[in-house]
Amino acid sequence: MAVTTSPRWTPKTEPGTRPGRTSDPQPRKILIADDEHLVASGLAANLKQLGYAVVGPAGDGEEAIDLCEREQPDLALLDIRMSKCDGLSAAETIFGRHGVPVVIFSAYSDQEYVEAGNKVGVFGYMLKPVTQDQLRVAVSVAWGRFLDHLSQNNEIHALKDRLEQRKLIEQAKWIIVKRKNVTEPEAMKMLQMQARNNRRTLVDVARSLLENENLLAD
Repeated sequence: MAVTTSPRWTPKTEPGTRPGRTSDPQPRKILIADDEHLVASGLAANLKQLGYAVVGPAGDGEEAIDLCEREQPDLALLDIRMSKCDGLSAAETIFGRHGVPVVIFSAYSDQEYVEAGNKVGVFGYMLKPVTQDQLRVAVSVAWGRFLDHLSQNNEIHALKDRLEQRKLIEQAKWIIVKRKNVTEPEAMKMLQMQARNNRRTLVDVARSLLENENLLAD
């Protein structure tokens, strides 16, 4: 049985910056962490049969974090109860620091675990024992949710960038209005002309003007 979740927070990193990551229909390299060696070995074997490269298995949460830093997997499968650092704590670090999505697998189906996973970068939740078909579906669904998450974040970042650029241009325009005693349309034309003459973007010219108003000197 697999339970999918949707994270409600954003990692501190920019996970979409890895080349080709958002265009991959499936993850290529998957990290496994479980303190039960037989379970971990079984998962690794199933993943390899499904065509994935396997990182690990790690025996605890701390080792999983270290492997993530060194190997840069696309996705991580973590047992929820491990020594040194449990799966949810490791997931928070792995997703928050490295932008790697996590699927949790566990013998426990407590709702509190599912809800906690929503808050720390968990994109899927599987109940043991995990069959190969369940693993295939869970990985595919989790990866799709992760790509949707990246797409939404990229749209939000793009909107914020556009708003910030408009704010800079407006500020620069009103400096020109006050300093040159011209109308607002005339100030905008001056900015646009400066951008064309110097082969720079409008926002670059506006930013330079805000940093050094002496650029307005005749």
